[in-house]
Amino acid sequence: MSRNAIRWAWTVALVAATGAALVLAFVLSLSTDAGGAYERHFVWLFWVNVAVAALLLLVVVVALARLVVRVRRGKFGSRLLMRLAGVFALVGLLPGLVIYTVSYQFVSRSIEAWFDLRVAGALDAGLSLGKGTLDALASDLADKTRVAAERLADSRDVAPLALERLREQLGAREVSLLNAGGQVLLTAGGAAGAVPERPGPRLLRQARGGSAGQIEGLDEESMASGAALGPRVRALASVPGRGIELSGGGERWLFVVQPVAAGIAADALAVQAAYSEYQQRALARDGLRRMYIGTLTLALILAVFGSVLLALLLGTQIARPLLLLADGVRQVAGGDLTPKPVFASRDELGGLTRSFADMTQQLADARAQVQRGVAQLEGARTRLQTILDNLTAGVILFDRDGRIDSINPGATRILRRPLSAWQGRRLDELPELKDFAHALANRFVSLSSSPEVGERDQWQDTFDLATASDGRGTLTLLVRGAMLPAQAQLVVFDDITEIVSAQRSVAWAERHPTEQ
Repeated sequence: MSRNAIRWAWTVALVAATGAALVLAFVLSLSTDAGGAYERHFVWLFWVNVAVAALLLLVVVVALARLVVRVRRGKFGSRLLMRLAGVFALVGLLPGLVIYTVSYQFVSRSIEAWFDLRVAGALDAGLSLGKGTLDALASDLADKTRVAAERLADSRDVAPLALERLREQLGAREVSLLNAGGQVLLTAGGAAGAVPERPGPRLLRQARGGSAGQIEGLDEESMASGAALGPRVRALASVPGRGIELSGGGERWLFVVQPVAAGIAADALAVQAAYSEYQQRALARDGLRRMYIGTLTLALILAVFGSVLLALLLGTQIARPLLLLADGVRQVAGGDLTPKPVFASRDELGGLTRSFADMTQQLADARAQVQRGVAQLEGARTRLQTILDNLTAGVILFDRDGRIDSINPGATRILRRPLSAWQGRRLDELPELKDFAHALANRFVSLSSSPEVGERDQWQDTFDLATASDGRGTLTLLVRGAMLPAQAQLVVFDDITEIVSAQRSVAWAERHPTEQ
C-alpha cells in the first residue's frame, strides 16, 4: 500500500472515530439525570456532530465523483471498483436502517409510555400522599401543643424547667412561651447561642382562637444546611389565661418546633422533585421526542457515511490486486509477456499476483526458446531446400493423403512436367504420370505389407516412363522410396536412360560381333 493510501485511510479512520465518540458523548449527555446537563450540552454537541457528518459527506462525494470519472473515462477496473463499493455500502446500510427503524419505534413508544395517564396518576397520588403525611404531622403536633398549652395554663408559675419538661414530653427540639406580639418570653431547647425561632404572621393568623401547625424548610437548601435549619414542624397554640402569672399580662402563646424525620423529608422532596420534573417534561414532550429522534438520525447518518467511505476504501484495497492481475491477463492475451508488477502483500491475493508474474516470465522464456527453435528450424529448412534445389536427382515428398507436399527443380527437369504447379494435389491427377503414380503407390503398399529381403523403411526399383510426346520414347528411372514419420512418403529418382541404353548397346555388340 502506498503512503498516500495509508495517510488517507488513517485520516478517514480518525474522522470516523471522532464522529462516533461525539455521538456516544451526545447520547450519554441525553441520558444523564444531573439537572439540565443534556440541555446545556445539546446545542454544541449537535452542531459538532453535524459538522462531522458534513465532512464525511464531502469525503464520500469526492470519492464517488472520482469513481464516476474513472468509469466515464473507461479506465480499466472502474466498474469492478464500483460494484465492490456498492456491495460493501449495502452491507453496512441495511443493518443500519433496520437498527434505526427499531430504535425509532422504541424511542417513540418509550417517550409516550413515560407520559402515560397511569404514570401521571401515580405521581399525583404520591404527591398527595406525601402532602397528607406532612399535614398529619403538623396537625398532630398542633393538637399536642394545644393540650400542652392547656396544662401550662393550670400552672401558677412558668419556669424554664417546666418548659424543658414539656419539651421532653413532646419530643420537640425547641419550646417557647410568647406574648401577644410574638416576642419570646421563655424558651427551652434549641442550639446553644442561637436565636430562638419565632412564628411567622401566617402561623399567628391561623392560630387565632386555638392552635395551628405548618411545615417549614422542606426544600433542598434547608436539607443541605444542617439540622439547625432543616425540615421542621412548627406548632402554635394559645395559652388560656386562667392561672399563669407572668409580668406584663395579656395573651400568651406556646410555640413548639419539632424536626421532621430525615427519611420522610427526603422522600417528600424526591416525590416533589419527580412531580415537578414530570410536569416540565410533559410540557416539553414534543421537543424531547425530536431531540431523541434527531440523535438517532444523526447517528445513522454518521454510520452510513462512515460505512460508505469504508466501503470505497475496502473496495479499492481488495480490487487493486484483482485489477493488477486482470490487466496482466489482458496484456498476456495481447502477446505482451514483459515482466508484470507484483502486489506487495503477504495474503493470498499478493501470492496470486506473484504466481502470475512467475508464470508470465516462464511463458516469455518459453516463447523465446520456441522462437530460437523456429529460427533454427527455418535455417535448417533453408539449407535443406538449397541442397534439394541443387540436386540433379528428382525429389518428391508426399503427405499422408498422397498429395504432393514438396518438389525440387530436379524432378521437374527429369519428368519434363511443371510439377510445382501441382503442389497440394495428387500425382495421379496428371494424366501423363498416372501409371507412374500407381506404380509408386503399389510399391509403398508392398513395402508395408510384404517387404522384400533387405527392405525395412525404404525400397529401390526401376521404372520405365513413356514420353511419346517428345519423340524420345521411354525414360528409365531409378527410383528410391522411403517411409517418413507421420506416414509421409519420400521419393528420390534419377534418369538412367542413357546408362541403360549404353549397356544395351554393349550387350548387343557382344552378341553380334560379326556385324561390326
